[in-house]
Amino acid sequence: MKKRRASQWEVDKATAAGILKDRGMRRRALGGFATAMLAMFAIGLWAIDGWLAESVWRFAIYWLFCAGLAMFVMLFALFDALSVIKEERDRSE
Repeated sequence: MKKRRASQWEVDKATAAGILKDRGMRRRALGGFATAMLAMFAIGLWAIDGWLAESVWRFAIYWLFCAGLAMFVMLFALFDALSVIKEERDRSE
């Protein structure tokens, strides 16, 4: 019988599941996303502020993307906190 090759979707899903289940990997990913968010804020405030000021659409799209990334980071941090609570409850039982 011929083995079928895993699709990219299946590989990505397995990687995400591994990251979400391991506390250390989850924290490293959260730190990376938070660093990217802070870098984007800094770039938007100081490096490309003139370029963003030239167009209302550019400004709105950039800062909406930054707001979306910030919401993602906050939800990921909430998920991490709830996962830690669940892990500690399961460990104490």
